[in-house]
Amino acid sequence: MTQSTAPSSGTPSATALSAEEVATIRADFPYLERPSRNGEPLAYLDWAATSQKPAGVIATEADFYRTSNGAAGRSTYQLADEATATFEDARDAVAAFVGARGSELVFTKNATEAINLVALSIGHASLGRPAAHGGGPAAADDPSRRLVIGEGDEVVVTRAEHHANLVPWQELCARTGARLRWLDLTEDGRINTATLDVITERTRVLALTHASNVTGAISPLDLILPRAQQVGALVVLDTCQSAAHLPLDFRALKVAGVDAMLLSSHKMLGPTGIGALVATEELLAAMPPVLTGGSMIEVVTMESSTFMSGPPRFEAGSQPLAQAAGWRTAVEYLAGIGLDRLHATEQVLTRHVLDGLIQTPGLRLIGPTGTNDRVGVVAFSMEGVHPHDVGQVLDAAGVAVRTGHHCAQPIHKHFGIHASSRLSFGVCSTPEEVDRFLSAIADVRRYFQR
Repeated sequence: MTQSTAPSSGTPSATALSAEEVATIRADFPYLERPSRNGEPLAYLDWAATSQKPAGVIATEADFYRTSNGAAGRSTYQLADEATATFEDARDAVAAFVGARGSELVFTKNATEAINLVALSIGHASLGRPAAHGGGPAAADDPSRRLVIGEGDEVVVTRAEHHANLVPWQELCARTGARLRWLDLTEDGRINTATLDVITERTRVLALTHASNVTGAISPLDLILPRAQQVGALVVLDTCQSAAHLPLDFRALKVAGVDAMLLSSHKMLGPTGIGALVATEELLAAMPPVLTGGSMIEVVTMESSTFMSGPPRFEAGSQPLAQAAGWRTAVEYLAGIGLDRLHATEQVLTRHVLDGLIQTPGLRLIGPTGTNDRVGVVAFSMEGVHPHDVGQVLDAAGVAVRTGHHCAQPIHKHFGIHASSRLSFGVCSTPEEVDRFLSAIADVRRYFQR
């Protein structure tokens, strides 16, 4: 499955973007017009945390408020009709970008809410109902049965998860009596396929990252998903670190056993305040609503209510209309670049930075040392230097990186550290920025060795 969603070798199958093409892309990003703290152009290397926005995305969001702001789905006047059309067109566009249908995409305020939406729906479905162990034919005949878990059932995650794809499942297990288990990691931070035996007939949910936000390692879906399919587990895939860097196809992922995946707009050149749950129509039909109120209802009386079907069932209240419009522009921009070519470009940059860091005395790479099956995320620690100090020295040199535990404490514990420094690439990243980063890293060594 890895092969069908991302290049799996160190030699990209697509051609990397030329320097001229990257320069054209960079001209679209206003953040490059402002100087960094030292007066030089900013070398922004924190795309895994949040992406910068092209001018077109900013303009789309502003234009919506300027010309089309209305109450979507709530009236028939012109502005309301335009707002409704904008929202639904954005749904179709974002869904199509990842090979899904609009009827399979629920807008949320972020990817964290999308994960919680699934976990809380499972918890709601399990209230007062006995657990039905295992999947199989019975669950296929009654999709809602797949959502019922309790004592004796298990939820499987990985040690590489962002807290957003770990804590909600911990809470679900605490509420239902299910047991949380996890796929462990190899020495270099990849998922250890020798631990696949934690996926058993008791596994009701498998929630895993597509690409680690610490090591950049891509999960071996081709080995993991067949095991989950065999036991009928519900599979939730976190694509926050892959959707803006690798071609994804939800159609193929569904065949392989993925029931739902999560998207984050602000990591995909889009606005903050919006994300999405992409899920099969069967799963959405089986999930009880979690947030209730206006817009998601059919009939309301003083005694009870009935709820809409499909994505609107989970979109209570006023929605982020301008943000949805901006996200549509963002995915169209990414599609124009071509994610296969972007991935090839980022692999070249990743190789460049790895070669430089490997030669740095006292520096430890956190994760694989090669470019196979990884995205452009590289974490590291420096002997005797706190990551925050590393970040401050780099900031003084006009280089922006992430420091801390990156909302992933368990994987840091796996490496025997509390925190790390991390750089990550995006559509504007260049070899020159990597060189500035490596030069600043040398300054860190000189400064703290005095």
